[in-house]
Amino acid sequence: MPAKYHIHTKPTPPRFKPIGKYGIIDWREDCSACHNCVKRECAYSVYDDERERLRGTVEYVDYIYECRGCLCCVQSCTKGLLSWDVNPEYLKMGDDVWTPDIISSTWYQAETGSIPVSGAGYPGPFRGPGFDSILTDMSEIVRPTRDGIHGREYISTSVDIGRKPMKLEFGADGGLLTECPPIVEIPLPILFDAPSRKKPGEKIPGFIMDAAAELGTFAITPDPELMTHSAALPFVDAVIYPTNNAHLAEWPDSSDVVARVARAKESNPDLIGIVKVPLGESAPQRAQELAEAGIDALHVFADWHGHVGPTKQHISLAIRDVHLALVRAGVRDEVTLIASGGLSLAEHVIKTLLCGADAVCIDVPLMLALECRLCMNCQNGLLCPAQIDEVGPEYAVQRIVNLMGAWHSQLLEMMGAMGIREARRLRGEVGRAMFFDDLERDCFGPVFGKRRTEVA
Repeated sequence: MPAKYHIHTKPTPPRFKPIGKYGIIDWREDCSACHNCVKRECAYSVYDDERERLRGTVEYVDYIYECRGCLCCVQSCTKGLLSWDVNPEYLKMGDDVWTPDIISSTWYQAETGSIPVSGAGYPGPFRGPGFDSILTDMSEIVRPTRDGIHGREYISTSVDIGRKPMKLEFGADGGLLTECPPIVEIPLPILFDAPSRKKPGEKIPGFIMDAAAELGTFAITPDPELMTHSAALPFVDAVIYPTNNAHLAEWPDSSDVVARVARAKESNPDLIGIVKVPLGESAPQRAQELAEAGIDALHVFADWHGHVGPTKQHISLAIRDVHLALVRAGVRDEVTLIASGGLSLAEHVIKTLLCGADAVCIDVPLMLALECRLCMNCQNGLLCPAQIDEVGPEYAVQRIVNLMGAWHSQLLEMMGAMGIREARRLRGEVGRAMFFDDLERDCFGPVFGKRRTEVA
């Protein structure tokens, strides 16, 4: 048995003070200075160096927003002087999809490489839109021998990229007659999308490449200068063709894309050709045409919020449409399906695979790992508050590796709790998922009818 895949994480502190979520309001006027002050009970020892830090350069308003929500001090203060509140600056971050909690959670994972845990627990709703309307079946979590991150059993997160034959044929002498296309195995079902070289962070694409190489995966890049990198997955336009030593390459969809891929394979027969197809009403039919034409892999994508088209259909539903269309055509097992757009958490990777993808591609979480706040200043020609263009290689690579280390641990935990030992088996396994809209319609629809939004 090969050695288990392991991501080497290392604590990498942020360059700037993170924007904290919770704050403690301390009405000091009535404080009795108890010798057994409840501040000493803080589970995270936030108050241990209070005096020293208040005398230093850290502003008090920054200090109080380091609370992590254990609530020990609020609950135990005999005079009720301490109260808990949310930082208004925290609420200004991100938007409805890339929420402040997701941004903060990504920062924590990139710093520590650990699974985030909130002292205050989860105060949110039972379900929400998009990925939050998909519930995973974790019934195997009660099994005492389940693996998770504890190493008692082998759980593989590896997936294959490339075209696969539907069957194998052997000759009378036992020799293999079927010509097997090239396949690339990656230890994580995750690819990176390296941005083009532009402000902020002209060096960031190279750092993403280095992180991908360390993790054993690939990063898509349109930059000719980076296409010779060992982890590069060239995004090829009408002029530039991948080098002869490239393992994979991606083309934007066009009327002659099949011929363009074929021309590239003439000089590099081991090349795996990927076609990038926008999700939408025509995506299932187009995916079927490309699969039947012999394309190795398809990269279907939504916008960065996970929305598809004017109706803003969620990427999870759009992927299911493509996956089922390929199943009905009898070609699903031949082609690899990669999905991207709106994936912000490790659980979204699992849910995307359950909806029918073989692997995913991410970009925004990589920038969040480098302390991006999604303030959009860079899009408006303003200064970046996180100074992304000044990050160094060691910091950037390790933060991305830490984030993937935390995601990998969560993938193992979810797969162990679902009773699935191999990431390849996740593809289209909707039996391990529960879709809230379907449950609500089947259980309550006959009694209460449809929701008003559905009727409209």
